[in-house]
Amino acid sequence: MPVVRFDVMWPDSSVMKCQSPSSIIRNFLHEGQKISLSEFLKVSELGLNLASDRVREKYGFACSAASDQLEIIQAKASRFQNWPAATVQVIRMD
Repeated sequence: MPVVRFDVMWPDSSVMKCQSPSSIIRNFLHEGQKISLSEFLKVSELGLNLASDRVREKYGFACSAASDQLEIIQAKASRFQNWPAATVQVIRMD
């Protein structure tokens, strides 16, 4: 499976390095994309869950790294729940 690494900039301008175990994440996130915090959470969950499912199909078990990455994203996002119009930008994908 091709691992996709992507960096996101949070509303406070901090940058987080993230990783998906499958290129399916590219169906949901794109370099340069700026989206609302709530939409970022939705597409991250969907993309990372589908990535884990692809690993399960190929190897017979879910990818714990995908669920770990989602938990890290959700924890960081919780800091910005009360920020009006909070956005996240995908600054790099490779």
